[in-house]
Amino acid sequence: MLLTDLITPEAVVPSLKVNTKKHALQELSDRAALISGLDAREIFDALLQRERLGSTGIGEGIAIPHGKLAKANSIFGIFARLARPIDFHSLDGAPVDLICLLIAPEKAGADHLKALARLARMLRDPKITSKLRAARDVSALYAVLIGETASHAA
Repeated sequence: MLLTDLITPEAVVPSLKVNTKKHALQELSDRAALISGLDAREIFDALLQRERLGSTGIGEGIAIPHGKLAKANSIFGIFARLARPIDFHSLDGAPVDLICLLIAPEKAGADHLKALARLARMLRDPKITSKLRAARDVSALYAVLIGETASHAA
């Protein structure tokens, strides 16, 4: 599974201005709804439901909020670099500045887990996260995201 299958340039937010985890999830849900045609509230509710199980902040400033929706036709993602880090109740307590949201159909099964693993592997690479933090616009961020697919294939 290639990252280009999950994230399009329209799904990249170079400087998301939010103050809280909930606000970030709302903004990303709105963006996901615009891209997918799904209902923003349903996306937001699915993300909140998942967060209640435990934070999707995986550490080192990274969060991968995710959820499954019956109406989703395919797995897709939204990538956002935050204007300033926020508390995401991450496993390591560090504030989050890179978020990659993932939405999957309810019946995605193993494909959903493969996509999550793929994103986590990529975002745990300090060389990639350094480039993502340095990039300032959509095209630069997207180039970093897709430029690394060959070395981190699922």
